[in-house]
Amino acid sequence: MSKPYQICNRCVMDTTDPEITFDKEGNCNHCNNAIEQSKSVWFPNEEGEEKLKQIVQEIKTERRNKEYDCIIGLSGGVDSSYLAFKVIKLGLRPLVVHVDCGWNSEMAVKNVENIVKKLGLDLHTHVVDWQEMKDVQLAYFKANVANQDVPQDHAIFAALYSYAVKNNINYVFSGSNFATESILPKAWGYTALDYKSLKSIHKRLGSRKLKRFPHVTFFKRYIYFTFVRRMKIIKPLNLIPYDKEKAIEIMKNELGWQYYGGKHHESRFTKFFQAYYLPHKFGYDKRRAHLSSLIVSGQLSRNEALEEMKKEIYPNGSHIEDMEYVAKKLGISSAEFEQIIEMPNKSYNDYANNEKLFKLGFKIRNLFNKKENI
Repeated sequence: MSKPYQICNRCVMDTTDPEITFDKEGNCNHCNNAIEQSKSVWFPNEEGEEKLKQIVQEIKTERRNKEYDCIIGLSGGVDSSYLAFKVIKLGLRPLVVHVDCGWNSEMAVKNVENIVKKLGLDLHTHVVDWQEMKDVQLAYFKANVANQDVPQDHAIFAALYSYAVKNNINYVFSGSNFATESILPKAWGYTALDYKSLKSIHKRLGSRKLKRFPHVTFFKRYIYFTFVRRMKIIKPLNLIPYDKEKAIEIMKNELGWQYYGGKHHESRFTKFFQAYYLPHKFGYDKRRAHLSSLIVSGQLSRNEALEEMKKEIYPNGSHIEDMEYVAKKLGISSAEFEQIIEMPNKSYNDYANNEKLFKLGFKIRNLFNKKENI
């Protein structure tokens, strides 16, 4: 029996998340948990400034005779672009990696070019084999799971870690941050780093062997990288007063950066996936999580978020153009693509996965990060 519709009194999360719960004040578990979590991970103040200063000094000392201090991924989106800007302001020497999965918008490419040129960055672009990427992504659509961004995200993370190892860099700077990403329901997706899950879906529904597709196993990510390579994932945006709108204005003025209209819409595939596929097929509108994160971090009022939710990303059937574009790139007809989308929904748990191991891995990582004061 489905729950009666309810929306949080503090943020804009609602019962489209089947696992949401509410306290007696009508506030949801997502914003309650985020507020509690903020005490240990989010420091947009002098304490954060001091923590970041100590981390930067440690890196500069340890890497003083090396070519690069750290490695960062650059997509051309808000978070990764502002991260690159701040890393240079901190006086660090990053190796920048852009992973091209075949879906970049022209605006994202231009943003990457401008940032690299104006900040004087060393850029390495990794182009994922398109035939393999296409085959994995089509398999994911046929799997009818919610998180269709897994193939791209997995390839991006795996390639970035690979370049870190190749260049003997143990500091990976991430644009992941609390201010804009504190809320994301587990039911709306599943971790992109579970290679067992990806491999299971592709083996069942793919059509070609993966020979060059970037991948990272659980052992590599949580054991080898953490304890052998001593790799540390640093999230500088959690240690500064990161305001999304202010960051955009700074980058427009100083880097010639252009906004592309929505979180992760620098990828045409991700725009279609988030703005049409998820709401149409599963009833999940990820804007609720993105806007609720901004409410928790004080960058947006609830009323402003509710007004934003009234806007249609694809008004009057305008999603068709992007749907046809995605179908054509995947090598299938629009009619076949629509048939796949209309198939019964499935969960990632319908396929083999390493969820139990990942829960253990998160605990190990958190203990390690606490010990290292990251």
